[in-house]
Amino acid sequence: MKIGVALWSLGQAKTFAEFEKLLDLAASTGVKAVQPWCVDEKKWNIVCALDPDRCATPPQRSAVRKACEKRGLTISGLCAQQAGPKTMGGFGEEDYELELRLEKTRRALRLAVDLGASIVTTHIGPIPGDRESSSYARFLKSVIHVMKEAERCGGIFAIETGQESAEILRQFIEDVGSPNLKVNYDPANMLEHGTVAGVKILKDYIVHTHAKDKHPETGKPTVGRGAVPWKEYLAALNEIGYQGWFAIEDESGDADVLESVKAGRTFLEKL
Repeated sequence: MKIGVALWSLGQAKTFAEFEKLLDLAASTGVKAVQPWCVDEKKWNIVCALDPDRCATPPQRSAVRKACEKRGLTISGLCAQQAGPKTMGGFGEEDYELELRLEKTRRALRLAVDLGASIVTTHIGPIPGDRESSSYARFLKSVIHVMKEAERCGGIFAIETGQESAEILRQFIEDVGSPNLKVNYDPANMLEHGTVAGVKILKDYIVHTHAKDKHPETGKPTVGRGAVPWKEYLAALNEIGYQGWFAIEDESGDADVLESVKAGRTFLEKL
């Protein structure tokens, strides 16, 4: 099993020096890959060293690759999560900053390819079930716009699961019709929709996963200590031939996040 960590679980990196410190922390947990956050987001007061407008030159991008290689870490993909005025992602909204979000996503795809990662994951907003609605049409237009750049540069745009059912997401991907549009599967996000069933529905599109749990009482995301049916879930992934990364994600902000990541890695390795 290929186990990494969603690097933002360990903190923010406003500078390259802070990014390197996060890499050191990641390496200390025993994982073999990182998925870095790669965009600024003013709504959440995030300033990111890897934002494609900041990490913009070939030497800067080379330094990122070398920093990971130095610590024996692979980049499993990037996270380019942004926010619209009303929803996480906001690809279906009509605000004046929509085009800015789409352009940032396109730049993130180019960055990912330059870093040798190719995959960019994000929530795009809750896709409606009504395929005839104006909202659905906006989502289609936005994602098709992004996919043109993904196909041009060789990037993979992976929509993260959880904002809608697996059936709706699969239909949307088929409607977009791009070979570079895939899925980042998060089992905890899919608990309300059916974690195991969702794998089977989205089997042709899963290229990256988050390893996250959800304790039914505390909500704590430590892998193996929540409601995710891990044995059944991993069996489903094995059945469809998934061989990609499991990026442990713990956004709790708790002081024991390093121990949480280590516990999750140990749990997964024993399965």
